[in-house]
Amino acid sequence: MKKRKTMIMSLAAASILACLASACGSGTQESARPETVSPSQEAEASGELTPFTPPVSFEAVNTDGETVSSDIFADSRLTMVNVWATYCNPCLVEMPYLGELASEYSSEDFQIIGIVSDVLEGDEAALDTALSLIEETGADYTHLLLNESLYTSMLTDVTAVPTTFFVDSDGQILDTVIGAREKDAWKEVIDAYLEE
Repeated sequence: MKKRKTMIMSLAAASILACLASACGSGTQESARPETVSPSQEAEASGELTPFTPPVSFEAVNTDGETVSSDIFADSRLTMVNVWATYCNPCLVEMPYLGELASEYSSEDFQIIGIVSDVLEGDEAALDTALSLIEETGADYTHLLLNESLYTSMLTDVTAVPTTFFVDSDGQILDTVIGAREKDAWKEVIDAYLEE
């Protein structure tokens, strides 16, 4: 059973890494103009009602080895989930901005969670690389390691890094942003959600 689960995780990781590796290499020019797609915008464009989507549900391990579940969304009105990779230059360029933003808001209102998309739970060598990059960039917020639960709940449609989700306190995804942004651009998005 354990062997089968490891094989499934390896296949899931290989799939996501193949998609992400091909997307991030497009350079910082493209990431300066991120694509934003919200479910409500898609529904408006097609003239359809927004379908019900279940809240995000996962259990994962953070970079400190502690278990974190989707219950973490209830800690803040708004959570920014930033999917990044250790090889992704645009990801690393924006992480200092995210670290600053994480410290500028009340945790009751806003929090940031990173998902290290190319570091599987249990891969100590890759974890060391991720920890070094987190420290270098000042991205002092919770970072989760890839596992099957995270992959199936949030990452199956992720085709590029960075990809950022905005999630409400009930675990509903409000918006998805593909590409990196500078601090002021992120601040505008965050403040708009918090003012609603």
